[in-house]
Amino acid sequence: MPDRIPPSAETEPRPFHPAWWCRNRHLQTLWPLLSKAPLPPLQRERLELPDGDFLDIDWTSGGSGPLILVLHGLEGSVESHYARRILRAIVAAGWRGVLMHFRGCSGEANRLPRRYHSGETGDLNYVVRLLREREPDTTLATIGYSLGGNVLLKWLGENGGAAPISAAVAVSVPFQLDVLADHMNHGFARVYQSHLVHSLVKNTLSKRDLLAGLIDMQQVPRLRTFWQFDDAVTAPLHGFANAHSYYEASSSRQFLRTIDKPTLILHSRDDPFMVPGVIPGQAELGPEVRLELTEHGGHVGFIDGGTPWRPHYWLETRIIHFLRQWL
Repeated sequence: MPDRIPPSAETEPRPFHPAWWCRNRHLQTLWPLLSKAPLPPLQRERLELPDGDFLDIDWTSGGSGPLILVLHGLEGSVESHYARRILRAIVAAGWRGVLMHFRGCSGEANRLPRRYHSGETGDLNYVVRLLREREPDTTLATIGYSLGGNVLLKWLGENGGAAPISAAVAVSVPFQLDVLADHMNHGFARVYQSHLVHSLVKNTLSKRDLLAGLIDMQQVPRLRTFWQFDDAVTAPLHGFANAHSYYEASSSRQFLRTIDKPTLILHSRDDPFMVPGVIPGQAELGPEVRLELTEHGGHVGFIDGGTPWRPHYWLETRIIHFLRQWL
């Protein structure tokens, strides 16, 4: 297949360089938590799913033309710092944004024992097909962050050229889940793991009555690592034999070759959630996939200027530039 040329190609944006005051990968990762942008006006819609559960999606107000579907990361939501910034950037571009909350992430527990995981693409497929059915002539693109990026890339690879979108962007993706789970047991990464696993455990305990008999609820409060949680909770609730089989089936790296839609992957070599070995090589990418690696940027950080009190983010500028070429 010949290379597809963007219909409105523009000069490439400047490459990412970290702000002089924010070169450390942990600062890049954590500082955005201290400087959340205000959310644009939103309207929530509840989608009833065929299996009796529900999803909440949040729509930006106003705008016209292209529609951008946003997927958050592990235990994230519309309140996540990156979600706030990209929704504002989408509105500023004159487009419409809609953020899909994974099951149980919108502030209300979902109805079924299962929630979501890194390889669960069924709900994304349902939402995309629903949006396409509602607005068959609207240009649709998707953006996924971290776990949401893994889900997005896996879905794109599963659907190939039949994916009913025009373009996609994935940010700070955990391409290889078993390697990530191993890495998070070492050094400062254990701090990130502790925070995320604590949230997963808390949400699991909130559904104690629903989960009784399906998993060993007595051991849930003692779970401390991703390996432990995914082996004791994620795997049995979602049909996997154990954490290893879950990681093997759900990692997006193996699906990159079959992606056949214009896709930008943004990743930092110093992402504290991962090691450089998870970054795929060029031979692993489909012809429509562009992998942009930066030396710095942390995990969904990419602060390139401003001051500690008013940081400037490169990420949204790069994402909007890429999407504008295709939309």
